[in-house]
Amino acid sequence: MNKENSCCSVNRNRQSIQTRENIVQNKETLDKEIKFKEKMVYLSGGEFIMGTNDHDGSPEDGEGPARRMSVSPFYIDRHTVTNEEFMQFVQETGYKTEAEQFGWSFVFNHFVEKNKAKVIQQVPGTPWWLVVEEAYWYQPEGHGSTIDNRMDHPVIQVSWNDAIAFCDWAGKRLPTEAEWEFAARGGLEQKKYAWGDELTPNGKHHCNIWQGNFPYENTNEDGYLGTAPAQSFPTNGFGLYNVAGNVWEWCSDARQTDSMESQSHASKVMRGGSYLCHESYCNRYRVAARSSNTADSSTGNIGFRCVSDV
Repeated sequence: MNKENSCCSVNRNRQSIQTRENIVQNKETLDKEIKFKEKMVYLSGGEFIMGTNDHDGSPEDGEGPARRMSVSPFYIDRHTVTNEEFMQFVQETGYKTEAEQFGWSFVFNHFVEKNKAKVIQQVPGTPWWLVVEEAYWYQPEGHGSTIDNRMDHPVIQVSWNDAIAFCDWAGKRLPTEAEWEFAARGGLEQKKYAWGDELTPNGKHHCNIWQGNFPYENTNEDGYLGTAPAQSFPTNGFGLYNVAGNVWEWCSDARQTDSMESQSHASKVMRGGSYLCHESYCNRYRVAARSSNTADSSTGNIGFRCVSDV
């Protein structure tokens, strides 16, 4: 199965990606950057072993081979960008996300029971993904839904291009894939998860993923059916929240392929897995796991966090 149309994500399959003008930083940029830096962690960088040779890995995703990589010092957000933070960006700039421009986005079917009239279609091969009219970041499940009680949750229904626009406004950028994995490992070497090799050590959940029979029943053992607050669950060794599960996180890298597809139109890497990942179907909440999607695609389980140069 194409991983770009799975529990992980679905894409718009457009032939071209729209560009947008850079947002001009205003006179409050410096104060804003200082405020945002307070929510970041400084990482001194260095060498680490990226990827995996583990049998639980997905070779088709390009997780291996395990190889030694080096990253320079950088700052990284402690948690994914929240609805509250994205709202500030929109209020200051008037930015319209790509989902708003298209007029629709992808929503997991369990969340649209009250909004079936707005369902345009199911996604072939992955019927749990529905194309829903008016599904945007501020009403993620379509008309009538709201983020009023989710301001501290990660923003969703944002494309890679939307994430880039936010980063430009905030004076930050998206992490490279190597930076993301270095940070997510939290100083541990070649462990399966960001906290070790056991998914639930001592019976304790460390991430927001699917429990039960995917995609039919989520037993909600970790306490969440959809997204969790961005600062839920224990942090990793570097003090970062939710580097596994909750929402996929955009990285700056284009997914490397053997095709003639131009890098500007190539799918963009996503890391971390989401609340829809389950070991029976998608175990991509492992720290080496990766996926990708087109730069203009948005879904109810993709968000992002930012980094900043030293």
